[in-house]
Amino acid sequence: MGYKVAVVGATGAVGQQMLAILEQRRFAVDELVPLASPRSAGATVTFRGEQHPVRVLDEHSFEGVQVALFSAGGSVSEAFAPAAAAAGAVVVDNTSAFRMAPDVPLVVPEVNGSAALAAVKDGARRIIANPNCSTIQMVVALAPIHRAVGVERVIVSTYQSVSGAGAKAIAELADQMKHWAADPTAPLPEPKKFPHPMLFECLPQIGDFLAEDEGDSTEERKMINETRKIFDVPTMRVSATTVRVPVMSCHCESVNVETRTRIDPDEARALLRAADGVEVIDDAPNAAYPLARRAAGQDAVYVGRIRRDPSHDSALNMWIVSDNLRKGAALNAIQIAELLHEAGAL
Repeated sequence: MGYKVAVVGATGAVGQQMLAILEQRRFAVDELVPLASPRSAGATVTFRGEQHPVRVLDEHSFEGVQVALFSAGGSVSEAFAPAAAAAGAVVVDNTSAFRMAPDVPLVVPEVNGSAALAAVKDGARRIIANPNCSTIQMVVALAPIHRAVGVERVIVSTYQSVSGAGAKAIAELADQMKHWAADPTAPLPEPKKFPHPMLFECLPQIGDFLAEDEGDSTEERKMINETRKIFDVPTMRVSATTVRVPVMSCHCESVNVETRTRIDPDEARALLRAADGVEVIDDAPNAAYPLARRAAGQDAVYVGRIRRDPSHDSALNMWIVSDNLRKGAALNAIQIAELLHEAGAL
C-alpha cells in the first residue's frame, strides 16, 4: 500500500533532498503532491524520472494526503500544518514552529522513535517535529553513551556550513569566492544572508542574540532546549556555542560530554560502532577522522577524535560530522515516516 505524500517547500534545498531521499529509499509514494509558494508557480520537480508540476500551497492542498513533509519556514508551518493534520495527514515538520510545543513530539528515530507513535493516536495533534540540524547529529552520537552510563553535562561548539542557511547563502559564499579570485584586494560584496562576509571567516552567530539569555543566540538556545526534550531530561546541563564557517555542506561539532559513570574511550567507540546511524572514523595518529567532504551526501553521523578529557575523570571529547541537509533535515523526516509506516500507524 502506498501513500499520497505532500512535500511543502518542494523547490527549496531541503525539499529537493526530501524528494531525492523518498526516491532513493523507495518510500511507498503512490501520489506525490509537491507544494510551494506562488513564487514557484509554473515550476516542476523531478521524481522517479518524471516531471511533476509544483502546486501553490493553500488550505485545500491536503485533501486525501496521508503524509505531509514540511520544510518551507516556520510561518508556513504555523499556518498550514494544523490544516494538514486536520485533513487526516501525519505532518512531519522540519521548521522550529512546533519543536517546543508540549503536545508535539520532537523525534530522532535512532534516539526516541517511540515518541512518534504518540502523535498519531486518536485525539492526538498528528504533528511531529524534526529537530534542528545541529541537535540531530549530536544526539545521535550521544544517545548510546547516555543509555549506557548517563549524560550529565554537554559542552558543544559547532562549525556549521552555509547550506544550513539555504540556497541563497550558498550562492552568497560562491559569489564572494569569485570576487576574491578576480581581485583579492577588492572589497567583498555586501552580505545579505549573514551579518558579515562569510569568506575566510568564522562567524560566532547563528540566528539572533537573545537578551534574556545574556547573549545566547537562537541556534544555541535550540540546541540546549531540544537536547533536553529529546532525552526527556529537563535539567540536563547543556552549553552551546554555534559558529558559521565557510564550508558549503555538512556541520561539524566539537563535543565534551560528562557522564554519570566513568567510561573510557574504547568503551565509547564500541557503543558508537554498534549504534544505528553512526559510523566511527577514529585513527587520529593516521589522520583518520570525520571530514565534511567525506560526510557530504551520506546518511550517517560520523564520530571520531574520541578521547579522554584530561581535566575531568568522567568526561570525553569527540568530533561529530554529518550532512545537515540529509540526516540534519530531510532524511530524519523521512525516517520518521518510515517508522510510522513500519508500525502500521499511517
